Amino acid sequence: MAVHSSFDSPVRDFLAFARVEAGLSPATLEAYGRDLTDLATDLSDRGLTDPDAVRPEDLADHLRGLSRERGLQPSSIARHLATLRVFFRWLEANRRIDRDPARLLERPTRWKKLPGVMSPRNMRSLIEAPRPEFGRLWLRDRAMLELMYAAGLRASEVGRIKLNEFHRETMLLTVHGKGDKTRIVPIGEPARDWTQKYIDEDRPGLARFKDGRDGYRLLLSAGGRPLERVAVWQIVRKYAKLVGLEGVYPHLLRHSFATHLVQGGADLRVVQELLGHSDIGTTQVYTHVDRTHLREVVRTCLPRG
Repeated sequence: MAVHSSFDSPVRDFLAFARVEAGLSPATLEAYGRDLTDLATDLSDRGLTDPDAVRPEDLADHLRGLSRERGLQPSSIARHLATLRVFFRWLEANRRIDRDPARLLERPTRWKKLPGVMSPRNMRSLIEAPRPEFGRLWLRDRAMLELMYAAGLRASEVGRIKLNEFHRETMLLTVHGKGDKTRIVPIGEPARDWTQKYIDEDRPGLARFKDGRDGYRLLLSAGGRPLERVAVWQIVRKYAKLVGLEGVYPHLLRHSFATHLVQGGADLRVVQELLGHSDIGTTQVYTHVDRTHLREVVRTCLPRG
């Protein structure tokens, strides 16, 4: 786990305390470590490298960024906040900081964030952005963007797809989602054709390892390794910037996929199945987005809207 500057020692000591004295499970320790690494990276990028200098407003900005830039669900943000509270409370109790900046932060129990949505025109611009002049991996990038929108994939999901989970003839994709749940998602002809073109023309040159260390993944890095989540973020942002789109992140493609389906008349149960939601209440947020869209149509198109 890479932590930054003055956060290194406190985070390491806190995780040791949580493992040895508190006896927390490996999964909880992993979540704590991931959350604190995200925090340290974000604060370091903004010039904050000392835990004792962190203010409540810095933590609030960090949490807002998780929602706005990374598209995390309220439940994930609430869990992240719980990590911050435990960490800073431990620092204060052990006299590593003078005061606990997380003490006054409120848990977003009733807040439900409506997801951002890209217009079909902007989505087309983003997906069609990869071209030969933008690097030798443009075909891989085009296939990745096509698949993410065509199947409503999370950043972690698109990188986990194996070569044999792309079913060209039936135009289906096997997707491994949260909780290791598997779903089968249909894809359209553009996604199928661009993915096959990448497989035929680019992937053989990337698949340099014969010992399975690439995990037989569909999408590979320039070094022949599986495409990591952070690389998916970088690719999406690269092409969004090239076509002049701001505030674009991988989960926005998934939000747009679901919203465009609802706007097109898709049944909510179908959208739930395609997204892999266990609870239809999670999917219902897209009906709210659609109603917002309809209100805007009425307001702009009717003389007395």
